[in-house]
Amino acid sequence: MRWAILVALVLLVGGCGGHKSAPERSTRFTEGGVEVSVSVTDTAVKAVYRPLRPGFYVYSVDLPAGGVDGLGVATRLDVRGGLTATGRSTADRPVRTLVLPSLGVSLPVYPDGPVTLSLPVRKTGRSAEVVISYAACSSGTCLPPVTDHVTRVAFG
Repeated sequence: MRWAILVALVLLVGGCGGHKSAPERSTRFTEGGVEVSVSVTDTAVKAVYRPLRPGFYVYSVDLPAGGVDGLGVATRLDVRGGLTATGRSTADRPVRTLVLPSLGVSLPVYPDGPVTLSLPVRKTGRSAEVVISYAACSSGTCLPPVTDHVTRVAFG
């Protein structure tokens, strides 16, 4: 009888049959006024960038390296080590153009609030690093940028 209960619990909790889902690793950190949640599987990395203050946004992945006339830090999601990117990062929010007439520039940003980037990947090793960059700004101020924040991930 105990074996039957144990088997039922294993099937209920762990599933049954040959279906295996990819192991997922997740982590969270807060820096530069943004909470970042990262989740990693064998096929994708997702990062949610959530500015902690109302009215703050992060820059688009489409912002050139070095910004526009030195303004802005592109939101980046990269991998190295045991994960290889198989495509480009995509966002779940549309890009809007922030026009700063007094500076004579236009910057690609996401709407205020959280944005999720997804990066397709292929697992190539037993551990990897996820590299995150971003900067949060509002209409009147920018917070310290975060560049190349590294999160290590180990696969079972």
